[in-house]
Amino acid sequence: MPAPGVVGQSLRWMLRGDSPLYIRPRAAPALAGWLWRFWRHCNARDYQAGVEAVAELSTGTMRLFNELAAELPFEMHEQGILYAFLSRRTLEHVRHGAGQALSAHEVREREPALGPDVVGGFLVAGERHVRPETLVAALAEHLARDPDVTFVRTRATGLIARGGRVVAARTAEGDVVGDAFLLAAGAWSGVLGGLPVQGGKGYSVTVEAPALRLRQPVYLDEARVACSPFDGALRLAGTMELSGLDAGPDPRRVAAMTRASERYMPGWRNGRRTTAWAGLRPVTPDGLPVIGRLPDYENAFVATGHAMLGVTLAPATAAAVAELMCGGDAQADLRPFDPARFH
Repeated sequence: MPAPGVVGQSLRWMLRGDSPLYIRPRAAPALAGWLWRFWRHCNARDYQAGVEAVAELSTGTMRLFNELAAELPFEMHEQGILYAFLSRRTLEHVRHGAGQALSAHEVREREPALGPDVVGGFLVAGERHVRPETLVAALAEHLARDPDVTFVRTRATGLIARGGRVVAARTAEGDVVGDAFLLAAGAWSGVLGGLPVQGGKGYSVTVEAPALRLRQPVYLDEARVACSPFDGALRLAGTMELSGLDAGPDPRRVAAMTRASERYMPGWRNGRRTTAWAGLRPVTPDGLPVIGRLPDYENAFVATGHAMLGVTLAPATAAAVAELMCGGDAQADLRPFDPARFH
């Protein structure tokens, strides 16, 4: 997330309730320290180092998803991603080396759902998209059949440590004792693990049985909205709202996203039923995940802070954490993601 130019853009956007980035005024005082650290990382050096670290971690993503697909029934598509633009200036700025450039005619020929305001775009072939809830449901069902796995559905409130080891997780249902612990509580990991993780709220609108059928995923660049065609559904998702750990949706944000998307794809909202949703992405001030051993505790580990790349980086993160927790060293280079950088 931190990148050159983000500071100026975010300052113009952050107090507008209908902008792609919004900071809720009542949450701003509590976020001041985190925002200062975030803005300090909005430079070319840190951005390039972060891109390279994430790219290295995600090297095996496609292979790992192939392995998951061989065992689990979840929805995954391999159609590439089409980027669409309303501004030629923005298109020229973004597309350098990004993919196959397309003119206005070519981009509409490839995706007839795009309207006349779209001036061009580019295609990134070889990309995939997953319907996240089908992946999570398949994983849960798979684990539920394993006699060695027990699900405890409760609210965790903290970790109990003695002598440099975590001995239990404190929950609403009582203490859960264990030999090793993995903190993977998303945006709530900051509260439980003493890490600078904030909740970056994102929104989605899903249309069931949509009248408009996309041929491939489309990213609406200026609106910062991703459009994903699923089996029998179309989902638009985007925006970033910093408002603490409040996961409740703001109708204004949903309305702004739908209005902005109409300029690219007129009539996309037509369908049998439309459902709006909001959720919190775990975001760190340097934009990088937090993966590794928690400082001061030999048997406690953390995997969080993946922001908008949770599904993308989840298999690689899981593989690395499994190696760490089973007593070895991870094959992946986890140094850029070390929790100790915040300690």
